[in-house]
Amino acid sequence: MTGLAKRDPDDKADVAGEKTVGAQNCNVALLGFGTVGSSVARILCERSNTHLRLTHVLNRNVARKKVDWLPSSVKWTESIDDVLSSDVEIVVEVMGGLQPTEDWIRRALASGKSVVTANKQLIARCGPELISLARQMNQQIEFGASVAGGVPVISGLHEGLAGDDLFKIRGILNGTCNYILSQIEANGIPFATALREAQKLGFAEADPTEDIEGLDARAKLAILARVGLHCNVGAESIMARSIAPMDNVDFEYANQLGCTIRQISWAELTVESKGDYLFAAVQPALVELSSPLARVAGSQNLVVATGTYGGETVFGGHGAGGNPTAVAVVSDILAIARSKQSAVRMTIPITDAGRPVQKSPTVTTDFTAKHYLRFLVKDRPGIIATLATMLSQCGINIDSVLQKPGCPKTHLPFLITLEECKASLVEQALQKINSLDFLVQPCLHMPIL
Repeated sequence: MTGLAKRDPDDKADVAGEKTVGAQNCNVALLGFGTVGSSVARILCERSNTHLRLTHVLNRNVARKKVDWLPSSVKWTESIDDVLSSDVEIVVEVMGGLQPTEDWIRRALASGKSVVTANKQLIARCGPELISLARQMNQQIEFGASVAGGVPVISGLHEGLAGDDLFKIRGILNGTCNYILSQIEANGIPFATALREAQKLGFAEADPTEDIEGLDARAKLAILARVGLHCNVGAESIMARSIAPMDNVDFEYANQLGCTIRQISWAELTVESKGDYLFAAVQPALVELSSPLARVAGSQNLVVATGTYGGETVFGGHGAGGNPTAVAVVSDILAIARSKQSAVRMTIPITDAGRPVQKSPTVTTDFTAKHYLRFLVKDRPGIIATLATMLSQCGINIDSVLQKPGCPKTHLPFLITLEECKASLVEQALQKINSLDFLVQPCLHMPIL
């Protein structure tokens, strides 16, 4: 049986879930009762068409966290041992952080409980080990909410596109960065002002480093590369660049090129006779205005998966927030609960049969693309000639030069776009160029996708 059995009219719904003929209640414990945790609890309590039953909530300072809308039967605790020694079948982790979260998830799996988590950093770092442990214990670990919040991209890649041979994933995976860049573009404000506004509205943390520097997005990209491209890649091996150098003038120049600027997470697999190579990076980039990536505004997320047979498939929606993320969490809980009711799931242990072989490619950042170079200089004759000579010495051809009129000569911004070439050649040239005395600040370099 893979679905829910027909309900007997005489059966009464449980307070936090509905008892169903032929299906026992599936007991659920919640680790963490913050924005996402409380939304998960509310969905579990208000939905009457499932057999899920919330039995435990673990959180620090439970006396302060307790709410009167949860059933009195729910046990509040500050001890993981209370959860592990109970008859809970599914442990839901929405606390975040690496410790004690990792230890608690390992203990939950080892004690015969399945796990649902929204913890991107943990899954990016320890995902393969935790999945292996779950299989050994004949349990499941699901992490659909760890990437793009309420957008079902994990299940879409793992199941919906399982019949295709995916080789490229590009996306906007961080709503904070997308909101900031959208504000700079729409209102012509400096980066620092856009960041402050994002913090006031709750889109950005007091310490926005994880978002701004691309560390949040690269953890998500590592997960997508494993799920969609079947590549074992550590987040730390993925290049991440900051969006902090972005300025309103960059959006003006991008617009003249028929583009806008977004923080793009990009993983592309190439198979060659001498081995597999995975280009993987998180960085600000120019995208054409006609691209789906260009039309993502505010805190939305979007993922574009490209396959050999199916072409491009787009996943988009709210990537953050309590309710959208909670929907993804509850969807994972339901998937596990249904599989626990399946006769096949109960009699056949989990194996690796039918699972795609995981590749271990060489990770590279040396992509080939057109490039955007924005300079800020103290103006004097011969600057463009000097730059053209240095680029030529590295085998790089200039495509165009743009200069915004009316800017002060002491802080003159201008743009050089390059014909397609390898990123390594551009970086080699910039190492020399950035030491030139007429530069007010280092050159801003972005790919044009």
